Amino acid sequence: MTVDELTRPVSRRTLGTETLLVLGLSLGQSAVYAVVSLAAKLTAAGPLSKQTASLNNSQSARPYLDLTYQLVGIFFALLPVLLAVHLLARDPGDPARTLGVDVRRPGFDLGWGAGLAALIGLPGLALFWAAAQLGVNATLVPAALPHLWWAVPVLILAAVQNAVLEEVIVVGYLVNRLWQLRWRLPAVIVASAVLRGSYHLYQGFGAFLGNAVMGVVFSLFFLRTRRVGPLIMAHTLLDVVAFVGYALLPKSWFGWL
Repeated sequence: MTVDELTRPVSRRTLGTETLLVLGLSLGQSAVYAVVSLAAKLTAAGPLSKQTASLNNSQSARPYLDLTYQLVGIFFALLPVLLAVHLLARDPGDPARTLGVDVRRPGFDLGWGAGLAALIGLPGLALFWAAAQLGVNATLVPAALPHLWWAVPVLILAAVQNAVLEEVIVVGYLVNRLWQLRWRLPAVIVASAVLRGSYHLYQGFGAFLGNAVMGVVFSLFFLRTRRVGPLIMAHTLLDVVAFVGYALLPKSWFGWL
């Protein structure tokens, strides 16, 4: 192999295959399982609204083994992120800057993250309530861990893991790769949004719609600012409130979910 062969640009076909493999190992795989889960719910005896979609479930009746499973699951869920960053490192420039996850603008990231969380979170609650009234969502249980000392820290770590995985892969990585593959801008935004909605289909059609809308907002924000950092911050805040709030507050408060 010559030096020219080692340094030649990556072909569009290679980039396309790479993108499919990264998605297949991460959220594309989750989307397929979500579709199968939704099909199972729709073909079950009861209506969708009477079934349950549970997140952050206990993995063992033995507390420390359960904690081990939770931490191992969080660790391995983040490996596709490291793979995506590693692959982006082949492109010119620093991948952290390409994704906008460096520490150059912490105030910007924190401020916009909080603002985006409010922008998405409040209408999202209204949408979940409407979906529940229409019967197009399963009953959501955001946290089903036992009441042990490590439950809240694990839920916070799970929120961070979800945010990093989804925003780096579905926004930072995917938008960059589709743009390199010469997709048109509307198609890039739609693809990112539909993927985000699709791996939430296990919760129902309302969750698909709400997350797809969130995907459009987040993709547009990234295209304008080139920063995933605020999206990770916003997503983390949303999930921490959902997970920890559900774990600590009276369950009667969440009957509308």
